[in-house]
Amino acid sequence: MEKKEKRRRGDRRDGVWLRDLDALHGFTPYLFPNRADNEAFIEEQIDLTNILAYLEKKNADNPQYRYTIFHVIAAAAVKCFVLRPKMNRFIQGSRMYQRKVLTLSFVVKKQFNDESHEALAFQYCDGNTTIDTLHDGIVKEITEFRGGKTDNSTDGMDMLLKLPRWLLTIVIHILHTLDYYGRVPEFLVKTDPNYASIFLSNLGSIKLNAGYHHLTNWGTTSFFGVIGEKHLAQLVDAEGNVSIRPVLNLGLTLDERIADGYYYSKTVRLLKYLLQHPELLELPANTEVDYEH
Repeated sequence: MEKKEKRRRGDRRDGVWLRDLDALHGFTPYLFPNRADNEAFIEEQIDLTNILAYLEKKNADNPQYRYTIFHVIAAAAVKCFVLRPKMNRFIQGSRMYQRKVLTLSFVVKKQFNDESHEALAFQYCDGNTTIDTLHDGIVKEITEFRGGKTDNSTDGMDMLLKLPRWLLTIVIHILHTLDYYGRVPEFLVKTDPNYASIFLSNLGSIKLNAGYHHLTNWGTTSFFGVIGEKHLAQLVDAEGNVSIRPVLNLGLTLDERIADGYYYSKTVRLLKYLLQHPELLELPANTEVDYEH
């Protein structure tokens, strides 16, 4: 049996306190304590030609539970966080932590109408995750939600909303203090997307384009990705040839304090490489990729 790493003083339930950071990264959270004040936004246009060809082949024998662009992007993001572990860090209470698990979260619209409620989906991933295991987990969770299942965080919020306004205000203040020290009751945040490694929003599914989305000071999420609607655009290759291709815009907002610009640049290059070679996502997420040639 694998020996469990002992929790040291200063560690949180969800993260290991990084004690040996360089002075810049160790001191910055004290100077700039709010995550929402430290956002870096990156927008990328993704050529979908290879992804659509891959999905056509993938779905030929899977007509009922189809693979989608969302599954490809989600699997690529997970693989990036496995291979680039600094992406799975967060800052809370003016300290930087390495997250103990890798999680993916997104919002599920139970039905596509104005009155339908939303649910908060949460997927646990690791180095063995592939696009196939992730697809199966997402399909299972969406099916359960649309069948009437509720998530822990929504249940907790429903309970708290029954309190009088003055009392709820006090409770929220207490929760923010507990959040600072990593002691919010787990049943309240177990499926809170603001505590996930990766929070994705698939705006393309509701016919909207991608763009900037803020981070929050509540929780620990350091990365928010927005997937836009598929559309046609003119692309110019290295030789100057112009072609019309299916594309989508991808908006990435991240906490600039958890790593440096060079680290982010390489992570984005890896993400774009994976999206141009989606077949690599069928290998375990911890399989190395030669993307800098």
